[in-house]
Amino acid sequence: MKKRNKITLIIVLIVAGIIVLTSSAYIVKETEQVIVTQFGRPVGDPVIEPGLKFKTPFVQKANYFEKRYLEWDGDPNQVPTKNKKYIFVDTYARWQITDALQFYKRLTNERGAQSRLDDLLDGETRDNVASHSLEELIRNTNREAKKSGKISELIQDSLPPIQHGREKLQNLIQESANKQTKDLGIKILDFRFKRINYVEDVRKRVYDRMKSERFRIADKFRSEGQGEASRINGKKERELNQIQSEAYKEAEKIKGEADAKAANIYARAYNKSARARELYDFTKSMETFRKTFDTSTTVILSTDSELYQYLQDKD
Repeated sequence: MKKRNKITLIIVLIVAGIIVLTSSAYIVKETEQVIVTQFGRPVGDPVIEPGLKFKTPFVQKANYFEKRYLEWDGDPNQVPTKNKKYIFVDTYARWQITDALQFYKRLTNERGAQSRLDDLLDGETRDNVASHSLEELIRNTNREAKKSGKISELIQDSLPPIQHGREKLQNLIQESANKQTKDLGIKILDFRFKRINYVEDVRKRVYDRMKSERFRIADKFRSEGQGEASRINGKKERELNQIQSEAYKEAEKIKGEADAKAANIYARAYNKSARARELYDFTKSMETFRKTFDTSTTVILSTDSELYQYLQDKD
């Protein structure tokens, strides 16, 4: 009986030792940091080195927190801009626990941190969106349009200048929020606008304005193109008329020179002999017949007409 009691006692002691050892030991991973609390109050500094650690069993508790970057995803909200345009803004951020002890004292856990970030980042987002125009939220720089004729001037007209830009506004929100999280043991590493869009009742009016702007640009291009086409056609007509005029002048000059040479030849031939003169008269008369009459012409000639003599039968 005594032997059995001893065995039971040993088993109980072993089990109790295991329980005590399990309650006193805890493991810190590479991605974790630990705050040890005693009756809910922090004890000592944060444990950030990985490995097997020990604490007072049953009295102290290990509270684990992430070392890695954490994600904050904001709720899409309807926010008015400075020029009274209502838009939906969807944001996100990355944050990290930089002081686990302060974090535990102020926020207790990650759920409390997410709730506090909701208030901070959403509030800063609303303030900055309401203080700037929509162009500031969309564009980053006052970059100039590529020069390609008149199109750069038209595009530049539709791009009002900005003072800050989207990236700078994101940095301003991040910096302002970090000033308010200094005593919380966290740091916001990155903040971005994930999505920006008009509300439904504004979107249609914006699309209509965009279309009218593009139609205006197209009409300007079309009118400039028609003006350029008219200028080119006018230049073409002037050059064509000039070419035709010069060609006609050259042709008349050549014909005149040819007629002069022919008349000279006829004159020399005419003066050589009576036979040549008769041939010349006959040739000129035939030319007159060819130019004056056709198959449907009726002619009345007197018998003493110079043309009549060539119609008589010489046989």
